[in-house]
Amino acid sequence: MADSRYSDLDRPPLSEAALNRALVRPGSLWTGVTVVDATGSTNADLAGTAKEGAPEGTVLVAEAQRAGRGRLGRAWSAPPRSGLTFSILLRPDVPAVRQGWLTLLYGVAAASAVRRLAEVDVRLKWPNDLLIGERKLAGVLAERADDAIVIGMGMNVTLRPDELPVETATSLAIEEAACLDRDPLLRAVLREVESHYRDWTRAGGDAEASGLRSAYLAASATVGRQVRVELPGDQTLIGQAIGVDGFGHLQVESGGRRHTLSAGDVVHVRAVG
Repeated sequence: MADSRYSDLDRPPLSEAALNRALVRPGSLWTGVTVVDATGSTNADLAGTAKEGAPEGTVLVAEAQRAGRGRLGRAWSAPPRSGLTFSILLRPDVPAVRQGWLTLLYGVAAASAVRRLAEVDVRLKWPNDLLIGERKLAGVLAERADDAIVIGMGMNVTLRPDELPVETATSLAIEEAACLDRDPLLRAVLREVESHYRDWTRAGGDAEASGLRSAYLAASATVGRQVRVELPGDQTLIGQAIGVDGFGHLQVESGGRRHTLSAGDVVHVRAVG
């Protein structure tokens, strides 16, 4: 029974049938939800099916992930059924230059869903980490697969302190959230993603016109903070995060100059003085 999906009654398995009944309906963005017991990476698996022509709105959920990756290729893992690990496939009909907003959109949607359902104050560290205080609750990773974009998320739900992958992480259980049931949490995140995605695509990917940029700024834990940004090429920039531009790039003021960053690992730091 050690490997049974029902061996830990505090961590029941998700029902693929129930998720499909709730999410896959005429006119819905979601076209099919598959739940697997374990896989190497939901992003890698879904990228493979995307190249084979899988439709937009395909969702893949793994109860355990053996080769999960975070930003900058960092490993990410958790005990089976202790979190939400899933990827979605999108084929946005918007200009490629605006598609960088997709991961920020996903972060906004997920944070909104968790705030509403779990009743915890979730904020976003640029570009799309979900934080409670300064501890990481979830991360988002996107990659292109031909003409599709696959976006994956790993969220810590019932992890205990001794199970956290790093000491700077947290979980909904540790934060004493109002909801620890992964089924309604997953449904809420996907419904929020659909709502924001519809608005954004109707606006042709314009984050300003769709309200996405203002929603992101309202949820941001980074803008207004002193930050240290680790940049490609072993460079570091220290300054004040002052905004996010129309392409989703972070704007940092340092040494009297404004820097616009499309990539980088952000660390929130305390202002001196």
